[in-house]
Amino acid sequence: MNPLDNARAAFARHLKQNPYPGRGLVLGRMDRDEHWVIVYFIMGRSVNSRNRRFVCDGDRLWTEPVDMSRVSDPSLIIYDAMLALPGIQIVSNGDQTTTVYNALKEGTGFTESLATREREPDSPNFTPRITGMLDLRGEPAVHLSILKANVSNPSLTDRTTFMPSPPAPGTGYCLTTYMGDGDPLPSFCGEPLVLPVSGSASDIQTLYWDALHVENRVSLAVKEIDSTGRCIRLLISNVHG
Repeated sequence: MNPLDNARAAFARHLKQNPYPGRGLVLGRMDRDEHWVIVYFIMGRSVNSRNRRFVCDGDRLWTEPVDMSRVSDPSLIIYDAMLALPGIQIVSNGDQTTTVYNALKEGTGFTESLATREREPDSPNFTPRITGMLDLRGEPAVHLSILKANVSNPSLTDRTTFMPSPPAPGTGYCLTTYMGDGDPLPSFCGEPLVLPVSGSASDIQTLYWDALHVENRVSLAVKEIDSTGRCIRLLISNVHG
């Protein structure tokens, strides 16, 4: 298989044929105009998790409750999912987006900022915190991080940072919170997946939204970014409005 065929196979296996990869992010290089793309999606099994939608304003993307009266615990479901600084785009599945954003403004690095954070405290799942940063201030650089509960002692957090070479056009690097459905949910393991990001931002939006399990998908966002790190467009799909 060539790299794009491998990416399509991984996409089918981990997203289309998987009822619950959880939350996921993809940082990729589009195959047109030297543009880049960030995909972020959320899924949910509980009423609390499904009671959300994406809202955006410029470079910023955040979650908000659909029905505030049904919110039982906002701490892990309401957060800024995408923020930006000049030449830098940040995405994550929790309020560590803001941790990275504030640290970079103060001159601290991506990995150092996340060393202050732990996996989520939602026992028994201990959902991983996944974070990505696209740095286009010079040579393009992709940074990915996953904070996971230690297998032997889940009160401890294992921190792994990935700094892969820039992806080939039409592909991107992906992390999700889970490998699939289960009780407890199995945390993502291994290297970041290489998935396809071919076509326009609208094509990518349709590709990923249609791949997510229809009963568990909640929201999806696709941000198209030019070669300087500037947001060109931010597209949103929500189950609830």
